[in-house]
Amino acid sequence: MEDLGWWGVALAVLAGAIRVSTPFLFVSLGELLTEKSGRINLGLEGTLVMGAMSAYAVSYMTGSPWAGVLVAGLAGALFGLLHAAICSLPRVNDIAVGIALMLLGTGLAFFLGKPFIQPQAPILPAIDLGWWSDLPQVRSALQINVLFILGLVLAPFLLWVLTNTRWGLIVRTVGDSADAARAMGYPVDLVRLAATMAGGFLAGIGGSFLSLYYPGSWNEGLSSGQGLMAVALVIFARWHPIRCLGAALLFGGAGALGPALQSVGVTQGYYLFNAAPYLLTLAIMIATCSPTRTLAGAPGELSITK
Repeated sequence: MEDLGWWGVALAVLAGAIRVSTPFLFVSLGELLTEKSGRINLGLEGTLVMGAMSAYAVSYMTGSPWAGVLVAGLAGALFGLLHAAICSLPRVNDIAVGIALMLLGTGLAFFLGKPFIQPQAPILPAIDLGWWSDLPQVRSALQINVLFILGLVLAPFLLWVLTNTRWGLIVRTVGDSADAARAMGYPVDLVRLAATMAGGFLAGIGGSFLSLYYPGSWNEGLSSGQGLMAVALVIFARWHPIRCLGAALLFGGAGALGPALQSVGVTQGYYLFNAAPYLLTLAIMIATCSPTRTLAGAPGELSITK
């Protein structure tokens, strides 16, 4: 294999941005949709892990990875339904419920997924967009999964839905002022339930990518906190779908930085580079935290006890 030197680092980061960003993209778009309705769901880490486990299990038992993707989405929607149903009760806090469901989802996935750690399930196919190159590094970097392309299309589509459709207007109205939405005759709890279920469906699909494509296996430490980092990513993106796409690519590239540098012999500070996504998350939270101003684009009903 030809040594590309530092060009290889850039190529590896690009490939990592494409591969690693896909779960971030789906989970962040799901969380954005949920938060646009005025509800925050911190349980998406559990949904992500449950989606990864159910996708792998169904793919192994049926031989169809796409059946696994569908079931992962349905599992995520079920967790979203549970979250929305509990949060619609009086004097229930979204954040506390989200943390409880995160623990439930991860624990349930670990329990149900133990028989599927060793078997090899069929994984999702990739599209070879690097056929034109003779360099194996380029061809490997441009192995694009269909779910990534679907995420690329989904981001502008979600922006269009939120800004140009009646359903998007209702979601934004409910998220900005529940009282105003009720006065206009909109069913607030029903809208939030639908948005939370749709957000959970997308997060479940993000989990299926982890187990069925990259890294393409099922084990208990698969998600590495990506569901929680996606919440910070939504804040970084200021609740805008296209910015979510850019932020997901940024987080994906940051996740690939450590292995890329190691491939050219840079081993000093290896673990620090591997922690780049977590450091980036912490930096974002610090940079966006202010007691004197509100975040631009933040739904008005967000994080209020309902």
